[in-house]
Amino acid sequence: QVQLVESGGGLVQAGGSLRLSCVASGRTFSNYVMGWFRQAPGKEREFVARITWNGDVTDLIDSVKCRFTISRDNIRDTVYLQMDSLKPEDTAVYYCAQSRRPGPLGLRLDPLSVDWGQGTQVTVSS
Repeated sequence: QVQLVESGGGLVQAGGSLRLSCVASGRTFSNYVMGWFRQAPGKEREFVARITWNGDVTDLIDSVKCRFTISRDNIRDTVYLQMDSLKPEDTAVYYCAQSRRPGPLGLRLDPLSVDWGQGTQVTVSS
């Protein structure tokens, strides 16, 4: 049974930093693309970042590209999202996602083909 458990969310002032963590179990972690999505109130869930199974390639949306970093530790079965220079518009529930397809088959991190964590709230005050 796949389980994804996020932690690290909270309340922070604009310009501050947070690091989200997601510990995965149930699959061979190092075989799967991992990512982060977020959902702000009244908006659809949106892709934020992804990282390949070996950590060689990362991809982030333009609005966070210079401020957020995604990384993974395949020994600890954990993916991280380091968020710096946070802005009020980053306020959202952040969800960890693991592709259900191994290796390159899961590269797109299609929201219809992933497993989700329970979400962690990030609130950035102005």
